[in-house]
Amino acid sequence: MLVLVKIGISATLIVLIAELGKRQPAFAALIASLPLVSILAMTWMYADKVDSQRIATHAEATFWYVLPSLSMFLLLPWLLRQGLGFPVSMLLCIGVTALLYLLIIRLAAPFGVSL
Repeated sequence: MLVLVKIGISATLIVLIAELGKRQPAFAALIASLPLVSILAMTWMYADKVDSQRIATHAEATFWYVLPSLSMFLLLPWLLRQGLGFPVSMLLCIGVTALLYLLIIRLAAPFGVSL
């Protein structure tokens, strides 16, 4: 039952942001830029009695993974403004982000950050 509540709240949030984006894209972007998914995930972990050390590890890893994902928010508008269609632009962004994830994993390891 709790899983259904989690799904319902999480899905509702995504749909609300998408619908708001149709009318007020900047405001929807502000809401989407909040770490709501991370907050929800850590809250669900806490509710499921996950130990605080695992939640801390999750939060720290999220920080490192956010860095490469930021490239998408610069690359996507640029590609769209160059005339590429949305599906192609999104696939390219996903590919670049995946490569940057691999890069951050390799770059962080020598500094003792395990991702």
